[in-house]
Amino acid sequence: MNLYNSLEEIGDIEGTAIALGNFDGVHLGHQELIRQTVKAATGSRLKSAVFTFSNHPKNVLMNGEAVKNILYPSEKAEMIESFGVDYMFNVPFDDGMRRMEAAEFIEKVLLAKLKMQEAYCGFNFKFGHRSSGNAETLAAESAKGRFRAHVLEPVVVDGEVVCSSRVRECIEQGDVARCRKLMGRCYSVVGEVVVGNRLGKTIGFPTSNLVVDDAMVSPANGVYITYCMHNGKRYPSVTNVGNRPTVGESRKNMETHIFDFNKDLYGKAIRVEFLERMRDERKFESMDALAGQIKKDCVMAKDYHES
Repeated sequence: MNLYNSLEEIGDIEGTAIALGNFDGVHLGHQELIRQTVKAATGSRLKSAVFTFSNHPKNVLMNGEAVKNILYPSEKAEMIESFGVDYMFNVPFDDGMRRMEAAEFIEKVLLAKLKMQEAYCGFNFKFGHRSSGNAETLAAESAKGRFRAHVLEPVVVDGEVVCSSRVRECIEQGDVARCRKLMGRCYSVVGEVVVGNRLGKTIGFPTSNLVVDDAMVSPANGVYITYCMHNGKRYPSVTNVGNRPTVGESRKNMETHIFDFNKDLYGKAIRVEFLERMRDERKFESMDALAGQIKKDCVMAKDYHES
């Protein structure tokens, strides 16, 4: 896959079938959009492409709380590439893009720069200054005969429309099981293992600690059944997300206890996949009480993994 991180990087490319959107979670709706685009490109002998922004437009347009990322940029690109996409246009949403009218975006970007011949978008797609363009705008422009537009119906799971805002909400509420259904995969966190207070080891449950990245959406505080990925291997695990109130620490982090594992992971990269939430994080009256609860959590998590 050829990755372009700005419009200026794009040279002379072949005609394209393009999937348009933010693709910030690459959830089931995004996946269907990409699949149909790749299929159409193959049938029409075009190059398949995805157009997206490297930053969330709402973080430029709004002055309120920032929209947090679901995926790191490298993860997003890897997932999109896995569908067989030829070109990924991952451009910044800057002031120039913000001011661009819908018609100008179609003419100067999609047609002139990206050589678009087929356009695929979701039912709720919006573009142009003050979101003046939408899926209907794109379809109307396609009637002029310079390209063809295809607007996909929403993907529905258990009666609920799949969208990125709902995925974020599920993660923030700790409903990782529902999130898994909407994304078609487990929500996961990637990071480098840092040195903690080593308290887990002293009470018989050594953990690998990840610092929570404030730019990323993170699960609600609590204890989760998880998998830990390291060096291509997947290990059953249990993870606590929170501020460790029993020991008086306040910075949010994730500590994962990997079952039947005794390797040193400090400084190593791991991925933690969230399967189910077991309970809230809470403060215990003593370290012995905490150790007792952790033992129960491990038994429950092991039973889940074994089943």
